[in-house]
Amino acid sequence: QGQLKIAPAAMAARCRLAARFHHIHGTNIRLDASHTQATRVESFANGLCFSQEPLAPGQIFLVEIEEKELGWCGHLRVGLTAHDPQSLEVVPEYSLPDLVNLGDTWVFAITRNHNRVVVEGEEAQARGRPWEPFLLIERVRIPRDTLVGRSRPGRYSHILDDLYKMNVLPATARRSRIGVLYTPQPDGTADMHIVINGEDMGPSARGLPASRPLYAVIDVFASTKSVRVIPVDYGFPSLQTLCRLVIQKHIVHRLAIDGLDLPPLLKSFCQHE
Repeated sequence: QGQLKIAPAAMAARCRLAARFHHIHGTNIRLDASHTQATRVESFANGLCFSQEPLAPGQIFLVEIEEKELGWCGHLRVGLTAHDPQSLEVVPEYSLPDLVNLGDTWVFAITRNHNRVVVEGEEAQARGRPWEPFLLIERVRIPRDTLVGRSRPGRYSHILDDLYKMNVLPATARRSRIGVLYTPQPDGTADMHIVINGEDMGPSARGLPASRPLYAVIDVFASTKSVRVIPVDYGFPSLQTLCRLVIQKHIVHRLAIDGLDLPPLLKSFCQHE
């Protein structure tokens, strides 16, 4: 477990470098120039994406659902794989079952009642209050503000924002933020955790090989059309984030930000991030 003792500054730098999609991806995926947005341009399959780098212990790979597509059954799929994307002769059509059938891959379809592996005799752990500033997963401490989805500015955005914070909207709703990470265990293995809008769904898989590089898997499948990677800053919230929290606390909804005497860049940050 000592692997988790990574300095916040080092973790933040690593996370920003890794907060991109790998150039190897499914045939129906198009990445933007920054490799932070992945869009499935055809059909409902061949939408597999991977993190650009293997994840560090406790490092979350976080995406936001940007666009949905009606007419398909099924949603976003998320997980981890020990396969280096560059080692794949062909990127599988599906994460489930194709990539999983290659072995050393753990992927789950995102649902409200998410898969959770419970050891016999283990009690459900308290997930923490949604207004607490940090999400704690074992020894990992992640600022919750970044993990929670936010609606587009509008008349009812303040109501929708509260629903995202309470995590009562469908997990696959537009603007939802889904993350995956792993935590090393004393026996040398790792547990995989999936986080939905700031709430830890608990261990989704156990016994992962913590000694091997593990890449995030994002399958832009069926009704999920487009996602983008959200960089996560570990440690203390930035001054910019603290300013945003104070401003948002004293307004009814984000449309009111337009009338405040603030620099344009700060207004945009408060409205859209």
